[in-house]
Amino acid sequence: MGIDNIITASFASVFQIILLSSSLLLTVALQSTYGYGAMHSEEYCAMYDICGESSDGKVLNCPYGSPSVKPDDLLSAKIQSLCPTITGNVCCTEQQFDTLRVQVQQAVPILVGCPACLRNFLNLFCELSCSPNQSLFINVTSISEVNGNKTVDGIDFYVTETFGEGLYDSCKDVKFGTMNTRAIDFVGAGANSYKEWFAFLGAKVPPGFPGSPYSINFKITIPDSSPMELMNASVYSCNDTSLGCSCGDCPSSPVCSHPEPSPPRKDPCSIRIGSLKVRCVELSMAVLYVVLIFMFFGWVLLQRRRERRRLGYDAEPLLNDMSDEGSTLISNQKEGTHPEEVQFSFVQGCLSRFYRTYGRWIARRPTIVLCSSVAMVLLLCLGLLRFEVETRPEKLWVGPGSKAAEEKEFFDSHLAPFYRIEQLIIATIPESEHEKPPSIITEDNIELLFEIQQKVDGIRANYSTSLVTLSDICLKPLGEDCATQSILQYFQMDPDNYDNYGGVEHAEYCFQHYTSAETCFSAFKAPLEPTTALGGFFGDNYSEASAFIITYPVNNAMTKVGDENGKAIAWEKAFIELAKEELLPMVQSRNLTLSFSTESSIEEELKRESTADVITILVSYIVMFGYISVTLGDTPSHQSSFYLSSKVLLGLSGVLLVVLSVLGSVGFFSLIGVKSTLIIMEVIPFLVLAVGVDNMCIIVDAVKWQPSDLPIEEQISNAMGAVGPSITLASLSEILAFAVGSFISMPACRVFSMIAALAVLLDFLLQITAFVALVTLDFLRAKDSRIDCFPCIKVNSSSAEESEGIREERGGLLTRYMKEVHAPFLGLWGVKILVIAVFIAFTLASIALCTRIEPGLEQQIALPRDSYLQGYFSNISEYLRVGPPLYFVVKDYNYSLESKHTNQLCSISQCDSNSLLNEISRASLVPKSSYIAKPAASWLDDFLVWISPEAFSCCRKFVNGSYCPPDDQPPCCFPDEGPCGLGGVCKDCTTCFRHSDLVNDRPTTAQFREKLPWFLDALPSADCAKGGHGAYTNSVDLNGFQSGVIQASEFRTYHTPVNRQGDYVNALRAARDFCSRISASLKMDIFPYSVFYIFFEQYLDIWKIALINLAVALGAVFVVCLIITSSLWSSAIILLVLVMIVLDIMGVMAILGIQLNAVSVVNLVMSIGIAVEFCVHIAHAFMVSTGDRSQRAKIALCTMGASVFSGITLTKLVGVLVLCFATSEIFVVYYFQMYLALVIIGFLHGLVFLPVLLSLFGPPSRYSVVKGQPEDASSSS
Repeated sequence: MGIDNIITASFASVFQIILLSSSLLLTVALQSTYGYGAMHSEEYCAMYDICGESSDGKVLNCPYGSPSVKPDDLLSAKIQSLCPTITGNVCCTEQQFDTLRVQVQQAVPILVGCPACLRNFLNLFCELSCSPNQSLFINVTSISEVNGNKTVDGIDFYVTETFGEGLYDSCKDVKFGTMNTRAIDFVGAGANSYKEWFAFLGAKVPPGFPGSPYSINFKITIPDSSPMELMNASVYSCNDTSLGCSCGDCPSSPVCSHPEPSPPRKDPCSIRIGSLKVRCVELSMAVLYVVLIFMFFGWVLLQRRRERRRLGYDAEPLLNDMSDEGSTLISNQKEGTHPEEVQFSFVQGCLSRFYRTYGRWIARRPTIVLCSSVAMVLLLCLGLLRFEVETRPEKLWVGPGSKAAEEKEFFDSHLAPFYRIEQLIIATIPESEHEKPPSIITEDNIELLFEIQQKVDGIRANYSTSLVTLSDICLKPLGEDCATQSILQYFQMDPDNYDNYGGVEHAEYCFQHYTSAETCFSAFKAPLEPTTALGGFFGDNYSEASAFIITYPVNNAMTKVGDENGKAIAWEKAFIELAKEELLPMVQSRNLTLSFSTESSIEEELKRESTADVITILVSYIVMFGYISVTLGDTPSHQSSFYLSSKVLLGLSGVLLVVLSVLGSVGFFSLIGVKSTLIIMEVIPFLVLAVGVDNMCIIVDAVKWQPSDLPIEEQISNAMGAVGPSITLASLSEILAFAVGSFISMPACRVFSMIAALAVLLDFLLQITAFVALVTLDFLRAKDSRIDCFPCIKVNSSSAEESEGIREERGGLLTRYMKEVHAPFLGLWGVKILVIAVFIAFTLASIALCTRIEPGLEQQIALPRDSYLQGYFSNISEYLRVGPPLYFVVKDYNYSLESKHTNQLCSISQCDSNSLLNEISRASLVPKSSYIAKPAASWLDDFLVWISPEAFSCCRKFVNGSYCPPDDQPPCCFPDEGPCGLGGVCKDCTTCFRHSDLVNDRPTTAQFREKLPWFLDALPSADCAKGGHGAYTNSVDLNGFQSGVIQASEFRTYHTPVNRQGDYVNALRAARDFCSRISASLKMDIFPYSVFYIFFEQYLDIWKIALINLAVALGAVFVVCLIITSSLWSSAIILLVLVMIVLDIMGVMAILGIQLNAVSVVNLVMSIGIAVEFCVHIAHAFMVSTGDRSQRAKIALCTMGASVFSGITLTKLVGVLVLCFATSEIFVVYYFQMYLALVIIGFLHGLVFLPVLLSLFGPPSRYSVVKGQPEDASSSS
């Protein structure tokens, strides 16, 4: 992941350290005290001139003391330009000074952003090389002989502690923007004190390695009786106003505001009770529960007292007459008197009369109704000819109006799409569960890595008519080498270099010196941060790493239509095939683990997931179909009547109607251009079947209740008149609840909700048309003694009569249970009190638990359980030590001299203290709250440094005004022609500008316009680390920049490592809050961008979205209930029960760790529609019954309880249980677990809590029994 920054920046800085160390050695003319007599006095040199070179070409100084020398005017002017503190005599020759100048110039571009640091750094080497009093603080301690000449081999350099601390303090916070890190990491190997810095600079290194060819021992104390003195040159503080540094480079500057303190963590409110710590919401719910229970008990006692007064103390228990009432009700239904005797509300009466007439009409012409209704749905199915499946993750999970999607589009079109990531993670296995995994940095494992790399390089993927290799598609920021992130880069990806460089020891050396050792440079000529190639370590203990992370960044294009991405996708498929078939066995044979991924892996696995559970879904449908067939039929007493009473053909027909409704819904949306997903095709049929089965059972049961001696037309008419209103109420509620999900912005869930809503609507229409026609035909079949499934075959009349007798005489097992056990038990006062207390407790506990639900959707859950990405995502969380890249994108940057934008953005000297880059630096100091890991890499800072006169080796021009590269680049120098010198074609090159050419060290508009393309094309090198090519090639949109406005530019850094879903959401929120504050402060348009934002934006407001959708769905159900029942009281009770069901489901979500996301929100909204079925039918039966509340509750359970339990609860339970065997985790978590919770909670509330609630607080009877009225008796509310 951080390849972008590593590639572009590090390159230049590494050379700097090497050369800085060399500069000490090359420029220092050490004066020997060996054999020549020590002389330490003013105006005397400890060493003078150059006496030889080491085997690797490093200059060695003469160990001869001599008086200081007066330079000529030209040399004096040169020395003054670099070392203004040295005047008069000097202790360096012109050759020594030129060497000093060449070496030091490499540090200038890195440190020039903070003038105080640069001045102190130059003073150290100026005093060391040319000070006329050199002998006072330089003592040659050892000499060696080279080609017959004595040369310096070691010196003591006496420096005051004040200077050392001042030097370190002025430089410790200076940024090296290209690498998103501190400059001290490059010029001081990450030193944490001046002593560590001096130790690094003075360490003697073997030939061929960067650094000093002899030892320099920095000392801060002088031995007793020694004539030596401590070098105490002037040292400048970084907050010195005359040499002021930016706030980003010098946070201690008084003009800089201190970093904003980390905002306190918003821990949930809690109260400590003794040793127990309780959340405020939990305590509040407990208090509320106690209050409600006391109020309820008080009400119960009051009611009991009133009853005793009214009935007397010898009154019989409330439910003693249950049997008689139930029998009376059932007999009334059998006689067909119930529909005519009870007066409905206006709307219910209208619906009942409509369904009565409508049922009679269908029963008289079932074939026509069946054929016409099915034909209309089949017409909709023709839209399936345009059926398309959407598998692209960004199209499934990101809404079209998404702010993150718009920002991604802007970033991709104006800058460049983020590169494609192909990755391998190889990790060691701990010997036991509780042991730390062993280090992976071993010779065998590195050799294995070379073998793996050889196989990856050998991939030849077929694309069109060509073969694609990694080299064809990989990211190449500089040169022709891929920017592969692997520790093999410490050997330049060449196995021959492994032994030549020193094997494992060299790798461990590079972990600490990757920025300063040339041999540690990657093949693509940039340093490689160990954090990007290693995992499983803590702090900077890289040698303890337990994982190799190999990343192949591949060029990306904006769309998949282009040839570029086509080649990449072909290679990625070949890469995955290689990893599965060859690499995995190789790695496992070494007792290691391997996980892998490509840019297209998620999409490919989602495609596979869509078909992974086809068998599971089919089994679920078959089980539900079998159960429906058994449920719809009667229980035969003899085998001979089974063939008549069974309803297998009717059940199969009902299932086919469900399938038709789903196909019709998908066909309609396909016709209007809405793409579907295969997971929709798997879930929605199951969902519609589960929703629609109860209506089938209720319709069939209602017909069964009719007297068999009535004509079939009257049976159907009476049944539809009785159950039609409740079926309509339940179905409309479900449709509205599902439709509410279409307001969710996530496309996959929105399409899911729309298709589900239309499918339920079509299913409802088919049930009241085609299914009623099928029921008519089935009962005619049974009446005509024809066998189920084979209606052409008739049986003898005795079986038919027996079947009729069964239908009249035997009640179902569930009906008897409801009448004889369930209803009487719930009628007991003690049971009522217990039920109310327990259900209120569950609801209040669920409210407290809801606060523990976290937003997000774990990537592993969205993939099949057996996906190779499961292990990959786990390893990413466990091993990765670097966060995702973060870009701060600035729109419409006005770079004209009159504009303030430049100083509002930059972070070098003279930039505003509250500039964007300074604020990013401050935010990186509090990473726990800002989620920003490092200061940002700034093309603007580096450009301003690159053109500054101090960086005299960077922005240069030939005499004719064209660009002149640094001296170590062609045409100034060709590596094949030996060491680069100061002569050649570039000897007359001059800096682009003098100080007098700039305005307050800032370029004019014309200068900016002319030199910015030079900077972006300039290659970084040892002489100038600030070249922008590679590092900032895609950081600036040059389209139309000649107008003085840059439409888009980015400043990149990293997020802190994010492992949990909550971390991603919080990182996005923190970045947006930061940019919102900065944009308002600077009055500029700035936004953050990272590759994961587009997928996590939805979770910023997921709670708000969830609550709004739930409220709308509940409101829609309430309005429908109110319109149809015309009873505010009963509608409020239904609403209360639905709210309790939803809250309890959310409580179960918290217990099971199910996260809140678009999928779970849709499930919650749909649960309202499904939960309506558990309530509406019982409530409707309660309302159309006579008697007091308790009697009506009993009657409701007797009439509808069995249908609700068998047609709703058991049907859904059977179908849901099969889903637990699904291979897709998302099925198990979001469909099995949540739907199972819904079924159980809905059943308990519908058949336990609701009857008790109605028996206590149900609406009063609004209906009167009209004796002896004919069928068309008038009704009034």
